[in-house]
Amino acid sequence: MQQGPLQKLLSQRVIIGDGAMGTMLYSQGVFVNSCFDELNLSNPVLIKKIHQQYVEAGADFIETNTFGANECKLARFGLADKVELINTKAVQIAREAAPSTVLIAGAAGPLDMEIEPYGSFALQKVKDAFKRQISSLAKAGVDFLILETFVLPEELCIAIEAARSVCDLEIIAQLTVDSQQETKYGQRVDEAILTLPLEHVTAVGLNCSVGPSAMLAGLELLLEATDKPVSLQPNAGMPRQVDGRMVYMCTPEYMAEYAKRFFEKGARIIAGCCGTEPQHIKQMVKAVRALDKAVTAKPKSPSVLSVGRETSLPPTKSLGQKSKFGHKLASRQKVTTVEIVPPRGVDLTAIYQKAQLCAKAGVDAINIPDGPRASSRLSPMVAAIKIEQTCGIETIVHVCGRDRNLIGIQADMLGAYAIGLRNVLAITGDPPKLGEYPDATAVFDLDSIGMVRLIRNLNAGIDLGANRFSPQVELTIGVGVNPAAVDLKREVERYRAKIDAGAEYAITQPVFDRDCLERFLEITSDCKIPVIAGIWPFASFKNAEFMANEVPGVVVPSNILERMRGASDRNDAVKTGIDIAKEMIDSVGDKVAGFAVSAPFGNVGIALAVLGKSEIT
Repeated sequence: MQQGPLQKLLSQRVIIGDGAMGTMLYSQGVFVNSCFDELNLSNPVLIKKIHQQYVEAGADFIETNTFGANECKLARFGLADKVELINTKAVQIAREAAPSTVLIAGAAGPLDMEIEPYGSFALQKVKDAFKRQISSLAKAGVDFLILETFVLPEELCIAIEAARSVCDLEIIAQLTVDSQQETKYGQRVDEAILTLPLEHVTAVGLNCSVGPSAMLAGLELLLEATDKPVSLQPNAGMPRQVDGRMVYMCTPEYMAEYAKRFFEKGARIIAGCCGTEPQHIKQMVKAVRALDKAVTAKPKSPSVLSVGRETSLPPTKSLGQKSKFGHKLASRQKVTTVEIVPPRGVDLTAIYQKAQLCAKAGVDAINIPDGPRASSRLSPMVAAIKIEQTCGIETIVHVCGRDRNLIGIQADMLGAYAIGLRNVLAITGDPPKLGEYPDATAVFDLDSIGMVRLIRNLNAGIDLGANRFSPQVELTIGVGVNPAAVDLKREVERYRAKIDAGAEYAITQPVFDRDCLERFLEITSDCKIPVIAGIWPFASFKNAEFMANEVPGVVVPSNILERMRGASDRNDAVKTGIDIAKEMIDSVGDKVAGFAVSAPFGNVGIALAVLGKSEIT
C-alpha cells in the first residue's frame, strides 16, 4: 500500500505542527463568543495571516480553521447550512498560506452534544454530522485529518468510522484527558486509546486540557499501550486571569524544553494547543529539529560503515597494549579521569595548571570535550597534545561528527595518532542549534557508531576507500552512553551497536541516580567492555537545576535537587555537591571500571576533592 503524505513525512523525521488558532484570534480582538470558523468567510485575510505566521515559524503542517465547523456547533450561530462552504473555504485559505512542502491537516473536533448513552443525541446523527464535515474537508483537498480534543472515546470512534466511510485520508486521532490521565468519565488514557479502531488511524495522541508536564506522563502511558506513532499537542500551561484577560503562562523556551522531552521519550508528532503562538512553535522547531537530526544522523556514504564487515581485518593491538590508560582498564584497575574544557581563546596557561594538578594527584587521564553544548573553543586535539607534552599525563580526546565530514574525521584520527595521542572517545555531538551558533551547519556524516567503525578500521590499517596502509593506528576507542536515557531500549540497542562496531570502553553521562546506573549495567551485563561512570559535582542549586532541565539526557532526582536547594550559602552548596558525588562513587564503585569526574566551571579542585585527592578550603 502506498504511503500517504503523513506517513511519508513520519518516515523521515519527527513532525512539528502549528499552535492555537483561537488564542491568536482572541489576541487580535475577536470575541471569545464569536464563531471562529465563520471567519473563514468574513475575514479570510486574518486567518491566512495566522497560518502564515505558523508556516514562518517552521511548522510541518497547519490545521484548517475548522475545529468547530460541524453542523451542530454552527447551528448555534445560525450557520448549519454553511458547513460545506466554511470547510471548503478554510482549506482554500490554508493552501494559499502554505508552500507545497507544508501539509494541510483538516481539523475536526467533537460536536459538544450529549450523545447516547450519556445523553439523548442519537449516534446516527453524530455519524452523519461528522460525515458531512469530513467529506467537505476531503473534497477540498486536505492532506490528512486530525480529529482532536475528544473527551469521549466513543465519539472519537464514531468520527473515525465516519471518516473512513467518506474518504481514505490518513487520520491523527486525539483524546483530551485531565492531569490524572483520565477521560471525562474516568477511563485512563491507555485503556481509552485501545477502544479506538486503531487499524484505521495513522497516529494517536493527546491535545488540549493540560500543560506539557502532565502530557509527558500521558505520553508514557500511550507508548506502553500502542505501537502507533504518538502525537502531543499540549496547552501552554493552565490559563490565568490577568487584567481581565485569560493568559497562558508557559514561555516559548519552556514549551521547547518539553518538546525536547517529548521527542526523547518517543513522540513522533509534536504541536501546540490553547495558548501556544508562533513564537512557541518557532522555539519548539529549533529545539526538536536539532535533536532529531543528531539522533537520526546517518552516513551519506553507506560504504564507510560496510568497510570491515565483509573484509577480513588484520589483527590489531588489544586495549591493554595501546596506552597506559588502556592497560589499566584491561588489567581491571580502577581508573580516574577529570574533564577539562579547552579555552575559548589561545592561552593555555590555565589548562596547563589544572592538568598539572591532576597529574600530581595521580589522575590517569584528562578528558577533553569537543565543542560541548555546540560551543566554539580551541581544538581539543591541540589542547590534548600540548597537555601531554607539557604535563606528562595522558588525555582522552572527544571527537564528534557534528563539525567534520567523514574525510575530515579520518584525517584527524590519523593525525591524532601521528602526533602521539592514543585515546579517543567517539560521540555524535550536540547539534549547533543547541549552542551559541544556531545557524552553523551541522555535518553528521557519521554518528558515533559510524565513527567507532571508522577508527577500528584505521586500527587495522584500512582507510575509507578500503586501502591498506602501514603502520596501523593504535587508538583506544571509547564511546558515550546514557544509563538514564528516556528511551532506554533504544539507548541499549545503540550501545550494543557501538560495541559491535569496535568500542573498547564506555564513559556514561553524569549519573545522579544509582538505580538507573545499576539497571543499565544489569541489562547490559553481557557486554564485556569496561564502563566508567560519569560524575558531576554540583557547585550550586542553579547548576543542579540547569543540569536537570537544560542538558539533554541528564536526569537529576528530586531529592538531590532538594539537597542542593537547602544549601545555606555558596560554600555549603559546593560541599553538598561534593558529598553527593562522593556518595555516588561509594555506592557504585564496585560495579564500574572507574570514574570520569567533571570540573564544574573549570574548578579542578572540586573534581579532585570528589576523588579524595585534595581538600576544598
